[in-house]
Order: sequence, then C-alpha cells, then structure tokens
Amino acid sequence: MYAFLSRKKEKLIKRFEVDSTNGLTNERVRILREQYGVNKLPDEKENPYWKVFLKNFKEPIVIVLMGAIVLSLLSSFYSIQVKGDVQHGIESLYEAAAIFILIVINACLGFWQEISARKSLNALKEMNNRQTTVLRNGSWEKITATDVVVGDLIKAEVGDFVEADVRWIQTNELQVMEAHLTGESDAIHKNTEAIDEVVEIGDRKNMGFSGSTVSNGQGIGLVVATGLDTELGNIAQLIQAVEDKPSPLQNTVNKLTKTLMLISAGVILFTFVIGMIQAGEISFTSIGSVLSTSIALAVASIPDALPAVLSIVLTIGASKMAQNRGLIKSLSSVETLGATSYICSDKTGTLTKNEMTVVKYYSNGHYYAVSGLGYAPTGDIHSPEASAKLSDTLAFLEGAVLCNEATVKETDGEYKPFGNPTEVALTVLGLKAGVKKEKLEQEKEIVRTLPFTSSRKMMSVIVKEDERYLVYTKGAPDVLVNKSTGILINHKVDSSEEAKQSFVDTVEEYAEAALRTLAVGYREITEQEAMNGSVEELEKQLIITGVAGIIDPAREEVKESVSTLKKANVEVVMITGDHEKTAKAIALELGIVDTVDAIVIKGIEIEKMSDEELYSHVNHTNIYARVSPEHKQRIVKQLQKHGQIVAMTGDGVNDAPALRAADIGIAMGIAGTEVTKDSADLILMDDKFTTIEQSVKSGRTIYANIKNFMRHELTTNVAEVFSLLIGLIFFTQSIGNVPGATPTLTALMILWVNMVSDAVPSFSLGYDVAESDIMEEQPRDPNESVLANYTWSRVLIRGIFMGVLVYVAFLWAAHQGLSSNQAQTVAFLTLVYGQLWHVFDARSTKTLFRRNPFENKYLIAAVLFAGISSYLVTIIPFFNIVMGTAPLTLPIYLLVLFVPALPTLILSGMKELFGIKIW
Repeated sequence: MYAFLSRKKEKLIKRFEVDSTNGLTNERVRILREQYGVNKLPDEKENPYWKVFLKNFKEPIVIVLMGAIVLSLLSSFYSIQVKGDVQHGIESLYEAAAIFILIVINACLGFWQEISARKSLNALKEMNNRQTTVLRNGSWEKITATDVVVGDLIKAEVGDFVEADVRWIQTNELQVMEAHLTGESDAIHKNTEAIDEVVEIGDRKNMGFSGSTVSNGQGIGLVVATGLDTELGNIAQLIQAVEDKPSPLQNTVNKLTKTLMLISAGVILFTFVIGMIQAGEISFTSIGSVLSTSIALAVASIPDALPAVLSIVLTIGASKMAQNRGLIKSLSSVETLGATSYICSDKTGTLTKNEMTVVKYYSNGHYYAVSGLGYAPTGDIHSPEASAKLSDTLAFLEGAVLCNEATVKETDGEYKPFGNPTEVALTVLGLKAGVKKEKLEQEKEIVRTLPFTSSRKMMSVIVKEDERYLVYTKGAPDVLVNKSTGILINHKVDSSEEAKQSFVDTVEEYAEAALRTLAVGYREITEQEAMNGSVEELEKQLIITGVAGIIDPAREEVKESVSTLKKANVEVVMITGDHEKTAKAIALELGIVDTVDAIVIKGIEIEKMSDEELYSHVNHTNIYARVSPEHKQRIVKQLQKHGQIVAMTGDGVNDAPALRAADIGIAMGIAGTEVTKDSADLILMDDKFTTIEQSVKSGRTIYANIKNFMRHELTTNVAEVFSLLIGLIFFTQSIGNVPGATPTLTALMILWVNMVSDAVPSFSLGYDVAESDIMEEQPRDPNESVLANYTWSRVLIRGIFMGVLVYVAFLWAAHQGLSSNQAQTVAFLTLVYGQLWHVFDARSTKTLFRRNPFENKYLIAAVLFAGISSYLVTIIPFFNIVMGTAPLTLPIYLLVLFVPALPTLILSGMKELFGIKIW
C-alpha cells in the first residue's frame, strides 16, 4: 500500500497502463480481472447441516451414554435369547430407547444453537449489489461493484460509496467518511499529493478505501486494489483467520467430563470384577447377571442431563440479559462475561455518542458552557460570569447558523443530521439558543455562498439585511485571526494585540482539552462587493464574534459504569483510531485513567514493536490511539497471553477482527454495522455501556448458579453410584423377598432421577439472584475448576451420606418383607426426596440457613413438580412395568419423604455452628 501513497499519480497511471482520457478497454479489463481477480469477497465455507448435527455425538458424555445403550441391548438379547426372561429383556430395551431419546434431544439442542447463530460475512458482501461509475472505452458508464478491476478510473460524488481501494488523481473539495475503518467521526479531506512516509489509514489523504462514503465534493480515483486485497478485504481475512475458542466454562466442563469418564470406566470395571468374583466363574450367565448393575452404574456415574441443563441455565441467563437489552448470540458467552478481566472498547460510538456537539464557546468576551449531548436540541447555555447574557452572543450564533449547510430534522421522535458533522453541531447549538436558520432566512436573504475549500479553510455567505450587506465567515480560528481587524468584546471591536492573544489563548485551551474549534466572524460590505467581490476581497478585515469548542461527547452513563467495573476489578481500555489528545481527554473524563500523564501508545509505535515488546506494555496501558484493525487484534492477543479474559466492544467494520479474536465480542445494536454484529457474541440493543456492566454482573451470577447446579447434580451421581456399589459388595444373600445381587436401583430409576427429579430443580437454579455483592469480587480464574474451593469435598461427603441412606432404606425395605420392586422403589424415593431437600442447600456456598427458600418461586414449583411426579410413577401401572416401581403404603411414603432430609439438615447445621468448610 505504501507504494501507492508515495508515487506521483502520473507514475501510477503509467504503471497500470491506463489511458487517463479513455480509461480501460474491454480487452484490458479482461486481462486485469484474470491477473487481480474479481472485486468480491470469497464465500465462507460452512459445514453442511448433517455434519453440524453429527458433531454433537462426539461429546464425551454422549459417548458414555452410547456405551450404556450397547450394554442395554446386550442385556436385552441375553435376557430374551439365553434366559428366556422376556419381561426383563423388554425393560432393557426401554432403557436403551430412553437413553437414545436423551442423546437425540441433546443433539437437537446443540444443532439448533449452531444453526440459529450461523451468518458470517454477508453484510460485507452487500457491496456487490451496488453500482459505481467508471471510465471505459472513452465514456463514463455505470457498472456493478463486482465488475470493477484494478486500473479502472472511478468517479465518486456526494452520497456515493467507494467500491475499491483507490489512489485519488483528481479531487474537488472531496471529503470522505471512513469511520468504518478509522473510528473517527469526522469526514477526511482528500487530495492527490504523494505521501513520502508511512502513516496510519486515517492520515492517508491521497487514498480512498472500499466501503467509504463521499460526504462532500467530487473525485476521480485510480483503482489499486479490489476484493481481498483492499483494506476491507484485509479485515475480512482477519475475521476468517481467527479460530473459534472454547469458553472458560467449556474448558472446565470438558476437563470435568473427561475425569467423570475415567471414574465411570473405573467404577464399571470394578463392578465387573466384583461380579465375576462373586459368581465364581466367567460365563454368559455370570456376565449377563452383572450387566444390569453395570448399566445402572454407567448411567449413574454420568450426569446425563448436564448438557441439557447447562444449555437451559445459560438460556435463562441469556433471557435475563435480553431483559437488560443485551442480546447473546452464543450461550457459552453468557458465562464468559462473568470471567472477564479486561474490557477493550472502541471510543467513537461506544464510549462516545458519535454525534459532534458544541460543549463550550467564547463570544463577546465571555465564556459559555453548553449542556445536552448529541443531535437533540435539548440543553442549556450558561456562563459562570454574572454579567454574561445569552442575548449578547447573537452575532456569533447567527453567523454560525447562517454560514452553514447542515440541517437537523425530527423523525419519529429522533433527530437525524444531514450534512457535515461539525456544521450539524453548530446548527444544534443554534436550536438550543432558539436561533433557527429558517426564521433567520425570513429576515435575512442569503445572496451568495462561498463554499468551504481545504486551501482557504473557510466558508462564507453573503447576507442582505434590509439595505445592508454582511459577509459571515466561519473556519479555522488561526486563519480568521490573520484575516481579522479585531475581536468583538462587550459589543465593541477590540483591535489590540492583547485581545487577539486572549482569543488565541482560548483556542489553544480548547485544543488542549481535545476540542475541535471553529471561529465565526463578519464584516459589512457594499452592494457592489456583495454581488461582484472575489473571495479574497470579501474574506478579509473580519470582526471575530467567537469560537466554538466541539467534541464527540462521552456517553453520559459510561463514567458510572467504568467506576463500577473498576470496583469489580475489571480493567477498561480505550482502543481508538482517533488522535492521542482526544483519546486521553475522553479517557480522563470517563475515569479510564486518573492522570494526565497516563501512557498512550499510538498505532505507529505498535507497528514497530515485536509481540514480546507489546506483551510487556499491555498490562499497564489503558489508552491506544491511531490504531488499525491489526493492532487491535495484537493488543487482544497479548492480553490473552497474560491470562486475561478479554471482552472487546465496537461498532465499526474495523472492530470486527478484534471482536472475533477476543474471548467475547460486544457490538452496538443500533450504531453497529452488520459485520460487527456478525462477529460479536453479545449485542447491546440500546448501545449503552451500562449494559456491559449489567452483563458482567449477570455472567458472574450465572456462573455461580452453574456451579451450584453442578454441585447438586454430582452429589446425586455420587449417591447413586455409592448406593449401587454398597449393594454390589454387601447385598450378596437374599433377604426376605429380595434375591441376592438385586441392584439397589434400576437403570431407568436412575435415568428418571437424573433427567426429571434432579434436572428440573437444577434448571430453576438459573433463576437465583447473586448471594452477595458479586461486583466487588475478583474475576474468577478461567483455569480454576468448577469444583474448586471445597466443592469436590462437599460433593463427595454429602453424596456418600445420601448414598448410604439410600442403601439403608433398601435394606430396611427388604427386612420388612417387601418385594424386590418395592424395595427398589423405597430406595428410589429416598434418593429423589433426599436430593430435593439437598437442592435448597446447593443454592448457597455457605448453608441453606443463609438463604430464603421461598425467594426463588421457580425452584419451589420445580421441587413440587419433581416430588409429585416421582410419587406418581410409583402408582401408575405403565411406569410400574417400564421402570420396575411398585406402590407403597402411606406410612412408608411419609418416611421416604421426611427421613432423607436428615443428611442435609445435620451437615448444614454443623457447618453453620462450627464453620466446617469441607461440607
């Protein structure tokens, strides 16, 4: 790209063999298209639907469950073909069918999530539908953007898109909006002069970039890059090059799942060995007899509902975020927000409104402050000086409004700007002061307009008022001072050097505060001068009426959000394409940095740094200015190397690669481009930075709830496994009507517990609110296990206690002379109601006595549903056949309802009294 900047336009035209009078011929177009390719972005290859669906069967938990299906089918075959036990064979088939349905449901959930989120880069490709004007075969003609080739001469006028990267060879007051690449809200003045140094995109004044729009003037450009070779194409490649990364929660769950698989394999192997030892021989009969217990253990040792419960709890979190105006595209991102330690934010449109606003002005010798941000004409104009009056500044305000081509129109309650952003700011200032251009034009007739030119840095209008003629001029303050005879102070012209110097000092003060400045002046002229005077004759001997300080203002809510995030130990970093002074001023105002001496690293400096050098700076730098998309990506990656979980916010196309590279990308829903939204994980529907703060809080709460439900699920799994293992080892002889080696629980009973009486209450834990002020804690360590901080010990201790109680209940039932099915039903209900009591303790990292059990109405409803439905499966004949349950007497039902509460109440009570952390 540097070669196009530094070469003179004549040499570039010669290099591409372009006839500047006739343009390219059809034959030359064909050759260049073959050489440089078509002006479009390649389609992103997507997996077919069947691959997306089958991918869900690779999950470790699913593999274990498929193994359980194989065991069930083998057991069914053995029961029917070898033993002739048709009823048991059918029960085994029911087990296989139930597990298969569970697997398919999980696969469908995963498939739906991925397909619903699939979009890629369609927004970038919309450029293919537009047309542009090119010079070919001696005439200007309209062609589609995809037909543009390197070497084409294109013509761009106000409102046109630039459809390729071009080197301008002819400009006429050309101004181009490049915010999608630079992040700057101002239009950039373009020229044809060669640039001999390496500069950032925003400073490449002789270049035009694909996707930009012309806001003023006209230009003719030589196409030097198309398709993927453009700056826009480079961003598309950066987006595609970023590989999707698993979230911290996904990493944690994957590690946990592998651990559980090993435990499951060990338990099943142990079961098989013990069963063979007890049988005293290895035969079809002995293997078949131990299969039932092996299948039950395979199902019991894995939290079957974990994928579904995890998805549903995250969906609940996503719904809560949606209520706070945050739209989550990827469910795993819900939890990632809770681990976020760095938020890297673009400035324009994210931290600021992207609406140029006059916030200060100096006029008639007095200083004025202007409240109200953006394009809405609401706000006050006031001065700290008691003698200052708004009416004293009418000369300045009328000049600023008359010498102006911008308008602001109200549509559906919103004010929309039309024209140059800085002129819009002056128009809104006039509206706030009650000075409207339409009303002024009824009293004053504009007879001539002298348009702004970059060489003069001024614009003027000639106005007839009664029989007087006035020239109003606005432009760069230094230029107006040099063309002035004095400054208007207290309605008198002060021509002293002290007055001019005071005005210059005010301009410099505004500039130091990162305000853009525009001065306004006037002079009275004759009718002859008004009608026939040249620009040079009219724009001199001006009387300066004032100067306006303009800035793209910070969003009002951001300062408080930054403060809250800092308390939550989350660093906020500004990464912008804007100038260093502007970036630092906004960062100071918002509290991102606390001192004027804060470090600012510029893009040109990043360009010279190695990754190792950048790595050493990122942890103590909060402002980056004049950066490119590649720089944003590098900053994010170096922060990630420090172990930080990075969120990146933005609204422009230039933000998209960094959003994709970050752990979580956050896009603006209103001001954001479609490309940015496609690259993001979280979309702020109200464009408010406060929504990020609320989303971080939601993410932390959701992770705490996930941790609680996983503790609850695993406690139940431990209880199931332990009760079965105890039965396998000790229940070898018949007791009463229960034959020896009868499993404590059937596989379908365990499946019911995992999928209904355990899973349904677990879903409702997703609705719990945070236990304490979660926004004053450190972000969690992404490498920390979900079962850290005594969670493992609580799972094991409470699970073993519950498992022992389940086996004791089974043994008691056998001694009472109940049948095998009834004894298993007693064990089944003891487990069900035991874990329903336990779920109230699982809500807290402390004890159940620290939380109001009735504050989560969804949990109460879920517990009632699970308890009642589990009772019903013991009395409904269909479930008696399928699950092996049997009806019990009322006293036994009461016993299995209340006795299982004892482990939870005793252990929680001891923890509350003695502060024992391990349980």
